[in-house]
Amino acid sequence: MDLKLNGKTAFISGSTQGIGFAIAQSLLNEGANVIINGRSESKVAEAVQKLREASPGGANASGVAADFSKVEEVNALLAQLPDIDILVNNAGIFEPKQFTEISDEEWLRFFEINVLSGVRLSRHFFPKMIAKDWGRIIFISSESGVNIPEEMIHYGTTKTAQLAVSRGLAELTKGTNVTVNTVMPGPTKSEGVADFVKQLGEANNMSAEQAEKDFFKNARPTSLLQRFASVEEIANLVTYVASPLSSGTNGSALKVDGGVAKFII
Repeated sequence: MDLKLNGKTAFISGSTQGIGFAIAQSLLNEGANVIINGRSESKVAEAVQKLREASPGGANASGVAADFSKVEEVNALLAQLPDIDILVNNAGIFEPKQFTEISDEEWLRFFEINVLSGVRLSRHFFPKMIAKDWGRIIFISSESGVNIPEEMIHYGTTKTAQLAVSRGLAELTKGTNVTVNTVMPGPTKSEGVADFVKQLGEANNMSAEQAEKDFFKNARPTSLLQRFASVEEIANLVTYVASPLSSGTNGSALKVDGGVAKFII
């Protein structure tokens, strides 16, 4: 299927690895020009090189470094970026921690990176998309935004906030060809999650494989997949939502969570 993305320009925050990198690769494969982002110049350069080597459209990959916890770096990033057609708000952090041990500073850090990163980028690009009457804004939230995990309440709260921002922004697109949607991955085997599972296994004298089975049996028993999704499985949905073919999908929260979240609408 031709997703009609040839020549479109996309920016993906937090995309030197994991879900963001897989989205970049998928969009490149569909003919888009892709700008990736990471916190350091070296990581961005390394990721761009990997994309150029691995993707047929790799020559259309470039990158800009910025740390979304630092507003001055975000402002510098916005000054460098060209007009874009597709914005994927993927930058985010997570960390398991007991609620009583989460400080005010950590709450604010999570909100700054997970929520305000998308707010700042969308505030910059949304008017331009409206002016040219075409654009796609996609927030990468999580099923944790509706199933708040007891071990990461601060993370889950920021993912709920993303759902609210996305839906509210979609209300401002009435009668246009701009859409704003949220994609909600479930447990996904990115590099960070793979390390998390390994640590879980080591703490409980299990192999990584045993720890994964135990995780789905006890921590995410509602999963229908009963395994971690691959980053490519998330990227497939994001790529479709980014395309002109998804014009009928707006203001939606789209699950790609393996059935973890047990709600119908």
